[in-house]
Amino acid sequence: MIDKIRTALEQIIDPSLKQTLKATGGIKHIGYDDEKDIVVLIIAMGKKGGDYEKTLRKEIAKLIKIDLQHKGLKLEIEEHRVVNSITHSKTIFIAIASGKGGVGKSTVTANIAYRLMKRGYNVGVMDADIYGSSIPQLLEIPHQNPKYSEDKKIIPLTKEKMEVISTEFFTNPNQPVIWRGAMLNSMLSYFFYEVKWNKKTDFMLIDMPPGTGDIALNIHSFAPQTQMIIVTTPHPSAANVAIKAGVASQTMKHELLGVIENMSYYQNPATKKPEFLFGQGGGEMVSNSLKTELIAQIPINQPLHHTALYELDEEIGRIYDMIADYIIIKTLGE
Repeated sequence: MIDKIRTALEQIIDPSLKQTLKATGGIKHIGYDDEKDIVVLIIAMGKKGGDYEKTLRKEIAKLIKIDLQHKGLKLEIEEHRVVNSITHSKTIFIAIASGKGGVGKSTVTANIAYRLMKRGYNVGVMDADIYGSSIPQLLEIPHQNPKYSEDKKIIPLTKEKMEVISTEFFTNPNQPVIWRGAMLNSMLSYFFYEVKWNKKTDFMLIDMPPGTGDIALNIHSFAPQTQMIIVTTPHPSAANVAIKAGVASQTMKHELLGVIENMSYYQNPATKKPEFLFGQGGGEMVSNSLKTELIAQIPINQPLHHTALYELDEEIGRIYDMIADYIIIKTLGE
């Protein structure tokens, strides 16, 4: 039965590519419910929507219901670029979000990615903070435009073994990004679907913009399986806004991995005592409100070896290594 359906489907033309489904490899799944006589199909085409998709749906429905005389059809149409993208891989997506800017979210993203990479995992970093992209500077990647592969995919830049993509690579140095919603969505679409990420990427870290606007909603549409980490400072004003970001994530059904309190205190070298420059309790307030873990409290300091990355001979480097441990256990169970 399945072979007969496949043979017939292979002759149907994808109108957006003007090739048969056999030639495009567009038949992704064929299922059959013999009790109800329903055929279940997942078909990939070049471009969804409009007359192209309507035409393809009509042709497939005619084939299944009239020519092959089955009672029912469940048909899901996808785009080749989506099916073949990193969103259809085993990659674990982790978005680092905050309610407001200035809490060190990008620094947290860069250091978590760095420590996961040092553990031997294949790591990608997607700088989705479109208006305030800073990941390239934090990772010390010189400004350059990305190159393209033979199949016209964008080749991400690298920091050691980390793959990185950012709007910073598509603009001139110090040029602001002044885009409206549609352009933002288009750029994110490129990040997810048009970048030639390593097919064996274990973790994709997404540096989110502050707040709960369009990009947060778009991330959900591209990768609904994304898990979230919320970053706050100890100050109540940052904590209150961070709670809103966490609630928005939960509303979109994203799993919360936990909360990181950044800039928790400054260890005064003269007195050897912590000084709480931004108050206390913000991280605990956020984690309690969102009913999730307070993963770590990171003090204020400057890296010894890099612009923003910490090594294991530094206290903060060891804290980030612990955070990497936490993520590995929570997501992979290792």
